[in-house]
Amino acid sequence: MKKIVAFTAFLTLLLTAAQAQNVRFGFQLSPAFSWMTTNTNNVNSSGTNLGLKLGMIGEYYFQENYAVTSGIGFFFNTGGTLLHERRGDFWVNSELPESCRAATKNETMTKLKYNLQYVEIPIGLKMRTREFGYIRYFIEPHLGLGFRTQATGDITSQGEACQDINIRSDVNLLNLFWGINAGIEYSVSESTSLVGGAGLQFGFLDASKDDDEVYPTSLNEPVVEDSRGLIRAFVIKLGVIF
Repeated sequence: MKKIVAFTAFLTLLLTAAQAQNVRFGFQLSPAFSWMTTNTNNVNSSGTNLGLKLGMIGEYYFQENYAVTSGIGFFFNTGGTLLHERRGDFWVNSELPESCRAATKNETMTKLKYNLQYVEIPIGLKMRTREFGYIRYFIEPHLGLGFRTQATGDITSQGEACQDINIRSDVNLLNLFWGINAGIEYSVSESTSLVGGAGLQFGFLDASKDDDEVYPTSLNEPVVEDSRGLIRAFVIKLGVIF
């Protein structure tokens, strides 16, 4: 809570200080559905997370309808659930209850649910139409960098369940992503607009550290589990621009 209060105060200060003619600032409060994918057939997506993007957005207009966009904000409860079809020793850098660690080593079909939080800094190009009545349409491709701040997880393996495990040591600090947003701006005054739209976000760095071990067959020695866990998200973009 203290982090959110300090963050909100910082954004309010920036908003008050912004006086440049071609710069607009605002806030977003955007629900998001995220999931994870991998590059192996033995680890599959098995559930989504309902999260929230909260933060500040800024737009610098170098032409009337073209702007460089950036900002800073939190992405709460992103991640998803991965189903591991092979038995193994998962989240080896974290403190798991022995019952769960024993279950994953002896049983197949283990679900690992990631509940992650990032601070994100995107940069993009916003292209919008001229105003039709009170409405403008826009499209905004962007790139971004995320810093992992919190990470918890749940394990379910053949009826054995462990929840709210601290897995920061098994999640990489950085995430790079690209995405695209589209939607409308609705003018409520000369300088204020409401923003609504939708977007997709695609991470392209492995969220996991790949220190886990899996057993290909019951007779083999364990091998390193090196699949890439990538985060995807569908964002319902809601905000206000001043």
